[in-house]
Amino acid sequence: MPSIAPLRPGDPRRLAGLELAGRLGEGGQGVVYLARDASGTPLAVKWLRHDLAADRVSVERFLREAQVAQQIAPFCTAAVLGSGVEQERPYIISEFIEGPSLQRIVQEEGPRAGASLHRLAIGTATALAAIHQAGIVHRDVKPANVILGADGPRVIDFGIARALDATSTISGMPVGTPSYMPPEQILGHPVGASADMFSWAGTMVYAASGRAPFGSDTMPAVINRVLNNPPDLGVLDGPLHELVAACLDKDPARRPTAEQVLMRLIQQPGQPAAPFRQPGPPAPPFRQQPGPPAAQPPFQQPPPPWAPPPQGPQSGPVPGPMPMSTGLPPRRRSRAPVIVGVTAAVTLLLLTCVALVVTQRKTTTASSRATTTPTATGRTPSTGPTPTPVRKRLPGGTIDLYELPTDPVTLTSYEVYDKRSDDWVDYARQSLRGGFKKYAGNWETLVSPDGRRIATRGRKYTADGYDSVIVTDRGTGATSTVKTVRKPLISSIRSWSRDGSKLLLNIEKETKDTRGKEDWVYPGFVLVDVAEAKAGVVRLPGGAAPPDTGFGWDPGQRGVVNLYGSGKGLRFYDAAGRTVRDVPSVGSLASGTQDLFSPSGKTFVTNCPGGDDGDHCVWDSDTGKRVRQFTSDCDKVLGWYDETHLYCWEQDNASTDQIQVVGFDGRLVRKLLEVPDNLDFSPVFTVNPVKGD
Repeated sequence: MPSIAPLRPGDPRRLAGLELAGRLGEGGQGVVYLARDASGTPLAVKWLRHDLAADRVSVERFLREAQVAQQIAPFCTAAVLGSGVEQERPYIISEFIEGPSLQRIVQEEGPRAGASLHRLAIGTATALAAIHQAGIVHRDVKPANVILGADGPRVIDFGIARALDATSTISGMPVGTPSYMPPEQILGHPVGASADMFSWAGTMVYAASGRAPFGSDTMPAVINRVLNNPPDLGVLDGPLHELVAACLDKDPARRPTAEQVLMRLIQQPGQPAAPFRQPGPPAPPFRQQPGPPAAQPPFQQPPPPWAPPPQGPQSGPVPGPMPMSTGLPPRRRSRAPVIVGVTAAVTLLLLTCVALVVTQRKTTTASSRATTTPTATGRTPSTGPTPTPVRKRLPGGTIDLYELPTDPVTLTSYEVYDKRSDDWVDYARQSLRGGFKKYAGNWETLVSPDGRRIATRGRKYTADGYDSVIVTDRGTGATSTVKTVRKPLISSIRSWSRDGSKLLLNIEKETKDTRGKEDWVYPGFVLVDVAEAKAGVVRLPGGAAPPDTGFGWDPGQRGVVNLYGSGKGLRFYDAAGRTVRDVPSVGSLASGTQDLFSPSGKTFVTNCPGGDDGDHCVWDSDTGKRVRQFTSDCDKVLGWYDETHLYCWEQDNASTDQIQVVGFDGRLVRKLLEVPDNLDFSPVFTVNPVKGD
């Protein structure tokens, strides 16, 4: 049990909307408090020190911890549940791991040995393999950052972590703990995953002997030993001695990877140990003099395309709209479709980590119905235990997101209705597994399927009277403004194409019905070529009343679809707005043409013609024939989870609404999101087609 100190004078009694119960610790960045949510679940809240709040570098490092940790598979780490700002100081809410640090347990009980040490080595190597698989370098692995929880060791504190492709530190100065820091990090050279393996090895030496391999006296003395002396491996022997010695090699190119270490640790006793294979020719000996750093071995998996770009002076918030004039009428927006896969390596690591569990940690689970049907994702099913989704508290209200790394859909943006301002407020994700940022100045904010770009629509026309969409490349910071239609028309962002090359926008025009009530019709659509920053404005031929529902992508995303005949049939158009074909009598669409088609495009879903609430019909996209009908407890279908599952709104009780995954047998599989019934909330889940379809 970690020591919990009482709150001090000056400490808040509440933070991030949570009741604080005491102090868990204090470090160079800030204070970590023990908090409890409304259900009594313990949480950890880390709050930046007040004297660092005005320092840009410190704030960036602090906030990156939340962004980085949310990209990492939650097993064997402390899951980050949310972040925000209070009193102009950022905070991070994370899972509370009940247990002492490795540093404390060694100080109080003595070094580890035998099976206990071996389990510790396996658990921490598993965590690092998962961290590196997510494209992250921790950069501060040490005994104080290993928590010995009831279900195994966890590696925590990603305050100075970086993406694997980062080439410099924020400040230009090395950061970390010298006693466990590799030579390349001390010298300020770029560091890769091999730096964490050096620190892991030092941590294992401490666990076995109670002292660091290069001592812990004065900083100059420690640094000199790290750069020039061999490590003191203490009482380590056998395979662990060999592994630790290899990881403490001063040349980063010769250190084994976390996966190689893990495979060696779980090898049967007595089997001959295969040599570590480096994925390329041997690097030259490590050099300590100034100059280019030693070559890093290519990592087995490249950084994911959605890893956040390196922070620095060139980075900053996503640029807002260009200077504009006359205001636009307030409009609700339309939205759209990401897949995050899990490699075989991550699956192996997950199963290894699960094998370490002694007692299952408490997490929020879905309703009892959500456990009766396994989720089919269109991929080879895992033969191991099903992991528990990680709960993340989102900004803007009491909004809980439940995610798994294997989910074929990802929440990328959402809107919350603010009753005080009588307006909808946008939130968009900063990476496909990162935190959410508020975009109060936008009508619409939509993240591309790969997380690289963000499309925004401001609240004013341009100076020459055009509505427009702004596309920002998060990697380079480059923006392009694409003009669409002139006032009084507007063009609301509907969705990205799955390959991120195009944007679909709906042209909207305000009208009045026969009773003088304001209404909106859709006289056409806009296809934006993102690379060329050009808009193709398409108006439907005259002679017919404009439809009163928005356009959505057709299955191939080369044209669009809309409803006709009082909303009971589906009409297909080409990119020029010419009618291609009609599919009559399919019934109404729960969410319009948004996310209408399955990921492969082979089928689409409607509310069955003449059916009751919860009656769903699935149709063949090519023939228009009904292929399936089923009934569920869903109140409103929102889109496709995968080829054989939908996701939908479902009222769990009088006070809570949930987004649930539902199978074609009508059973609710699991919870994706939960909000209070009195909160008006509009989500955007992004989904990619399953490979091979």
